[in-house]
Amino acid sequence: MGDNIRSIQMSVINDQIFQCAQSTCLPFNNLTTSDIRQCQIDCLSPNQCIAITFYKFTFQCQLFNDSLNQNGNMSYEMNVVTMISIIGTRYPPELALITTSSSTTSLSTTEAPRIWTTTGSMNYVRGTHAACVLANGTVLVTGGYDGSYLNTAELYNPSTGTWTTTRNMSYARRGHTASVLANGTVLVTGGFGVGYLNRAELYNPSTGTWTTTGNMSYARIYHTASVLANGTVLVTGGWNGVSYWNTAELYNPSTGTWTTTRNMSCTRMYHRASVLANGTVLVTGGYGGGYLNTAELYNPSTGTWTTTRNMSYAREFHTSSVLADGTVLVTGGYDGSDFLTTAELYNPSTSTWTITGSMSYARDCYTASVLANGTVLVAGGQNSGGYLNTAELYDPSTGTWTTTRNMSYARDWHTTSVLVNGTALVTGGYNNGSLNSAELY
Repeated sequence: MGDNIRSIQMSVINDQIFQCAQSTCLPFNNLTTSDIRQCQIDCLSPNQCIAITFYKFTFQCQLFNDSLNQNGNMSYEMNVVTMISIIGTRYPPELALITTSSSTTSLSTTEAPRIWTTTGSMNYVRGTHAACVLANGTVLVTGGYDGSYLNTAELYNPSTGTWTTTRNMSYARRGHTASVLANGTVLVTGGFGVGYLNRAELYNPSTGTWTTTGNMSYARIYHTASVLANGTVLVTGGWNGVSYWNTAELYNPSTGTWTTTRNMSCTRMYHRASVLANGTVLVTGGYGGGYLNTAELYNPSTGTWTTTRNMSYAREFHTSSVLADGTVLVTGGYDGSDFLTTAELYNPSTSTWTITGSMSYARDCYTASVLANGTVLVAGGQNSGGYLNTAELYDPSTGTWTTTRNMSYARDWHTTSVLVNGTALVTGGYNNGSLNSAELY
């Protein structure tokens, strides 16, 4: 780490808390800070600080020291950020957050060079599949389409860069959702296989098995599923082949049952949903017989929806990303006439939208991922020129985009998962046929 004892290199991990090897391990300091930046600064002063866990809702900052009973195990918990010291290394190689301080405790960040590298290919070609990062750091990929509808599932091991098959789902499906619950199991809902599905099932990572759970009230594809702060899962909208839905329902993991909640103001599919720092859910855009610029908020405490300001642009197949400061970045998509480069920010404090820098490439059916350093990686998709291998980065501090290296494969309808080590795993998708290739950023 050099001669400056106040220079710390840390990896940043979202939705994971620092887990000690022994139950007697406790943070050496518990603070309430104004934001995560202040939590970082508080870790720089005491030399023994090697890990931070910051709780976004309560602004609680926990500092851990380098005692023998601690290790790198992680435990899943929503709406927290953990930073772990990796002194003496540059880890991960492609993405590292460098936190430094002088005697005046100033703070700066730099980034390691970014590149794409291919990793092991999946066992099955697939697009319109779902992927999620499990509590143990592996990635579960489910379903999709390869010319037929898939019930296959497989696991990516970041340590070896290899894929292993796991048990098949009970139902073949594409256009479904996969959500990691608080207990570590994965809830898969809806999609299309043998017809439009209201079926739901649970994957247990400990046993590698699937079990069916309660059916949704409505069959739906191209819906959204959001894990709320209380552990329930909110499913919204979608399509059943005949109707666009404004319906919403809640899954209770404790009982394995669904209950309907109030309907959205607009019917919509191809929309996006983001859980905000205050626990409400922001739903944006989509298609419901027309291309939508509308946005609305779900309040889990009351079970009600309220409309908020409209976006500046109607869009479907866009992305929605919650940034570190709590604002929401919405980018790209399609408005019925054009593929979009435009981007805008939603401020939950004022309920307003503001235009920010436009992307370099118009695109829809792509992915957007918030990286450990707070930037947003946009990759792939399609536009009028065809399938895209381009990638670019949004910097929230400047509101600007910069292009980065191209992916090895052009693709749309793929998935991108941010791994525990900070790298981004891209899997599958379409490019004149389904793909099984995977690559790391």
